[in-house]
Amino acid sequence: MTSLFGAIDLALARGEAVALVTIVRAQGSTPQRVGARMLVHEDGRTLGTIGGGCYEQDALGKARLALQTGRPTLAHYDLNDDFAEEQGLICGGQMDVFIDPIAPTPRVCIIGAGHVGYHTAHLAANVGFRVVVVDDRASFADPARFPTAERVDVADIPAWLRTADIGPRDYLVIVTRGHREDLDALRAALDRDTAYVGLIGSRAKIARLCARLAEDGDDASRMARVHAPIGLDLGAVSPEEIAVSIVAELIAHRRGRLQPRTSADEADQARAARPMQWRPPAIR
Repeated sequence: MTSLFGAIDLALARGEAVALVTIVRAQGSTPQRVGARMLVHEDGRTLGTIGGGCYEQDALGKARLALQTGRPTLAHYDLNDDFAEEQGLICGGQMDVFIDPIAPTPRVCIIGAGHVGYHTAHLAANVGFRVVVVDDRASFADPARFPTAERVDVADIPAWLRTADIGPRDYLVIVTRGHREDLDALRAALDRDTAYVGLIGSRAKIARLCARLAEDGDDASRMARVHAPIGLDLGAVSPEEIAVSIVAELIAHRRGRLQPRTSADEADQARAARPMQWRPPAIR
């Protein structure tokens, strides 16, 4: 039989979040003592017990909510109250239960192994993200260039995005070598259920990609979930600075602090209407 902590390890290895429910204070007559634990999966499966009854069901509900919000919580149960009495509990004590959601380390899939992808991969790994890198150029997608990545794949990018093991907690960072490649990657990325999709480029480029998607019959509303231009507005210019802005946005998203973006102001809209200026491909 799998131990409770063994079950946590297995769930995290599968990329699943779980909540650990622990009695941290017990006073009077209670069905379980301090230290009793129950593990709650996102689908409601449990392992272990904090004593059964209506309060355990209530704690289970609070645990599943904590898995959605990512926030721990402390629940208090008075077994003298009407809540317990209605269920026939006669323990007559009080309990405090700490509910701690445990999420797997988020994974960042960096789509493009050029200059921005290179620096983003290293920085993301340094701040605690798991990193996967993919590019269709073997000289760029070289594992020796990405020693902190858990995987480096040489593959056709749209095909990889359509078939890779990508889940709802994964982050997709699209930083390929050109506009056409970005568009192909974006089309494939929009079909996947992920926590985050970010796309590099100016507002002008993003507007043109949206227009192209609409011309091809794609639902332009799907672009609403794309963070574009990617990264916090730090005034970044160099690949290193752009990587900092990207990873800063990933951290803000991970910690629930990423603020919704406002619509472009008139100046931005005017710039978006201008012809796109050529930029050196080396920046990618």
